[in-house]
Amino acid sequence: MTIAHFFGDTSVLLGRSLRHITRSLDTIITTTIMPIAFLLLFVYVFGGAIQAGSGPYVNYLLPGILLITIASGISYTAFRLFLDLQSGIFERFHSMPIARSSVLWAHVLTSLVANLVAVAVVVLVALLMGFRSGAGLLAWLAIAGVLILFTLALTWIAVIPGITAKSADGASAFAYPLIFLPFISSAFVPTETMPGPVRWFAENQPVTSIVNAIRDLFDQQPVGVDLWVALAWCVGILVLAYGLAMRAYRRRIAT
Repeated sequence: MTIAHFFGDTSVLLGRSLRHITRSLDTIITTTIMPIAFLLLFVYVFGGAIQAGSGPYVNYLLPGILLITIASGISYTAFRLFLDLQSGIFERFHSMPIARSSVLWAHVLTSLVANLVAVAVVVLVALLMGFRSGAGLLAWLAIAGVLILFTLALTWIAVIPGITAKSADGASAFAYPLIFLPFISSAFVPTETMPGPVRWFAENQPVTSIVNAIRDLFDQQPVGVDLWVALAWCVGILVLAYGLAMRAYRRRIAT
C-alpha cells in the first residue's frame, strides 16, 4: 500500500464525511451552543465578581472556552464512528482495495474541520462581546497550531470509545469529563485562588499549560515554558491515543 494510495483513499472518504457534516449543520450549531452559553454566563453574570487580571474578563476566559468547544465537538466523532460501525459501512469499505486506516483518518480529519469551524464561531461571538487581541500573524498561527494539535489528540481519544462502545450513548459520554476538565484549571480563575490539593491538580494537568500558552499569545506576552509543556502534553496524548485507537481498530476488524 503506497503513501499516495493512502492519501487518495483518505481524501475520498474525507469528502464523504464532510458532505454529511454540510447536510447536518445542526451538529456544529449544537457544538457551539454550550461554549457560547458558558461565555455569556461567566462574562455577564459571574465576570464582575471574578478577579482575573486587569484586562476584560472575556480576554482571560476565551482560551478555556475554546478548549471546551473542542471537547464538546469530539463527542460527535465517537458517535458518528459508532454509527458507521453499526451500519456495516466499515465492512463494505474493507471489501474494497483501500487503506484500512484511511477510514479512521477520514473521521479524524472531519472532526478537525468541524471543530475549527466551531472555534471560529466562538471567537466571532467573543469579538462581539468585547474580546480584543493585539496578537500578530505568527502568534495567531501558533494559537491555531496548538488548537489543531489539541483537537487531533482529543479526536484520537474519541476514536477509542467510538470503536469499543456498546451503545451510542456510551460512545459519546466519554467527552463529559473532558468538557469539565477546564473548570479545574486556570481557564476561569487563577490557580493561586484554589485550595492546596485542587491547586496542585490544576497546575499539573494539561489544560492549564495549554490555556496559559494561548492566553500569553493573545496578550503578546512571552510564552515561556507553558508553550513547550502544552506542546508536550498534546503530542504525548496524540501519540498514545493514536496507538491505542489503532490497536482497538485492528481488534475490531479482526472479529
